[in-house]
Amino acid sequence: AACYDLPGKTFRHEAYDGYKMGRAKTDEALISQLKNSRQIFEAFNIPMYDNPGFEADDVLGTIVKKYEKDKNINIIIASGDMDTMQLVDDKKVRIYTLKKGINDTILYDEEAVMARFGFKPTLLPDYKGLRGDASDNIIGIKGIGEKTAQNLIMNFGSIEEIYKKIKKSPELFVKI
Repeated sequence: AACYDLPGKTFRHEAYDGYKMGRAKTDEALISQLKNSRQIFEAFNIPMYDNPGFEADDVLGTIVKKYEKDKNINIIIASGDMDTMQLVDDKKVRIYTLKKGINDTILYDEEAVMARFGFKPTLLPDYKGLRGDASDNIIGIKGIGEKTAQNLIMNFGSIEEIYKKIKKSPELFVKI
């Protein structure tokens, strides 16, 4: 299956006015290539999905959730969007992406995500929430960068768990 972003705002723009603010306009050559890719997928009878108000990775996530329990299907997502890494599930759902440049690629399974970040893929949204995400103009928490976010997640878990532990033992967070 192939999933596409559509022009226009998504539900994230409605929730946060600054979402993707400052991002460069999509290059016309890329837009043309994406339009041509639809013809290729159609010729190979590959289903295509998009939905107004949603991004391609939202649609991908919906497809993954629909098929992740099917024992007869293994899912490999080919995407440069690192937000899809939160969908990785052991070897059942993997992400094929660029590592460095166009010729250096990597196939992320759960073990590879843990080797890169030090925690499970399901905690990636918490990590981004703490440190922010410049590509989407998500601010994060002032004073928390990649290393601190990684340490917090590795030591305490989700943002909810971090707050529970701050309430219970605030002295644990003085040095962080």
